[in-house]
Amino acid sequence: MNQLLLDRAAGVVGPNVFARLQTTQLLSSFRPAPQYRFDGGERGIAVSDGEASSDAASSIWAHQAGVSALALERFDGRILVSGGADASIRLWDLEQCGNPANSHAHTFKPVATVRPSAQTHKFGITHLSFFPFDSGAFISSSYDQTLKLWSTNEARLSASFSLASKIYTHAISPVASHLTVACGTQHPAVRLVDLRSGSSIQSLPGHGGAILATAWSPRHEHVLATGSVDGTVRIWDIRRASALIGMLDHEDSLGLYHNGLLGKDGQVKTRASAKAHAAPVNGLTWTDDGSYIVSAGHDNRIRVWDAATGRNTLASFGPAIRNAQLASVTMFTSPVGLTQPGKELLFWPNETEILVCDLHDGRTITKLRGTGAAIAGVRSSKKSERSVRNRISSIVWRGAGGSGGSSGVVMGGTNMPGAIFSAHLDGQIRAWVPPLEGKDEDGEDDLAEAGEERSKKRKLLNDVYKSFMGQKITFT
Repeated sequence: MNQLLLDRAAGVVGPNVFARLQTTQLLSSFRPAPQYRFDGGERGIAVSDGEASSDAASSIWAHQAGVSALALERFDGRILVSGGADASIRLWDLEQCGNPANSHAHTFKPVATVRPSAQTHKFGITHLSFFPFDSGAFISSSYDQTLKLWSTNEARLSASFSLASKIYTHAISPVASHLTVACGTQHPAVRLVDLRSGSSIQSLPGHGGAILATAWSPRHEHVLATGSVDGTVRIWDIRRASALIGMLDHEDSLGLYHNGLLGKDGQVKTRASAKAHAAPVNGLTWTDDGSYIVSAGHDNRIRVWDAATGRNTLASFGPAIRNAQLASVTMFTSPVGLTQPGKELLFWPNETEILVCDLHDGRTITKLRGTGAAIAGVRSSKKSERSVRNRISSIVWRGAGGSGGSSGVVMGGTNMPGAIFSAHLDGQIRAWVPPLEGKDEDGEDDLAEAGEERSKKRKLLNDVYKSFMGQKITFT
């Protein structure tokens, strides 16, 4: 580190390279931060692996029924929204504490809570997302077949849309001004909801079953990718009459042009049997620059695709991948610019751990573990008890300054160097932060106290030594 600082001071290393080297190191050094808890105010007794816990700290839950969804605004990286399996929604201010990179414990309290009612959601929350250009509004979807729009500042319902089918996921474009929300439901057609007009404006038929994953391109505002239980990933241009412009095929490692599927007239041909995965597809994301699409399926495979040609890059993530949940999986890639080009990282919720992998070769960089007991439960104040197989249900990246991109391009917010927040079915929201070199003010105080203690011990030993040497000892 000292050599790097010297090279930077001498001008050998430029500011952009220096920043990239530091963020690359931080990205691969996340670790659990159990000192930060989220307390939703519900009381009970935690049950871990069949045993009631006597630790008061373990009897704190963000959502006692389980946390099913998370969303974090990317402008300031400050407001976190969580959705519970009991249909409740809570808003958290991540700047309630000073610096989460310190070792001091802090318990976050919700700044607002939306409880289940006839006007709000009735069943579990499936997905949450903030407006792309304004953190003052966010969207929620639920198993109660509704998509709802909320005011962040007032935690108040602004609009509600009924789609007459269970909604598994939704997505809103990070770059578009059309404010169209793509919804994946039990129905095999993608539903598009226009927030401006307040109506379902279009359906995109073609999938052979329920749609579990949706993701808009961060480069082209009208391009959408969707994944279904039939194992297919379809690419749409919602401006076109037919809408479908291509399908991803795991057997295609050459791309549209080289395999003859791109005609001279620019029309794309697709194989009727083309499939991205051999099982349901429940995860989709794009890299921030729109160059690659990442898909995940129940075949325990993660595939990376060249977005320009549809080519399977054949990145192999190995046999460690676990993916068995019917719900949509939230994964993300490191924002472009934080790593060297071609060295982007993928953050994947691997059931009970978070894998940090090289996006292009699939190599595992690190594993984030410490997600709680495998079987977790709660004994409520009414003496009722439930248990659940604990797993990660959602992860979010804390970044700031994301205007014009699909995620915050700066690590962390104003009070931390970077963070990942994960939602768990045991009712917890857990934080993961990278360690920092050097000491902050608290660390310097601790160092000064340790120095004073060493000085006292040294003086005491010196006095003892002098007392022995100064006395005349007579042997008889």
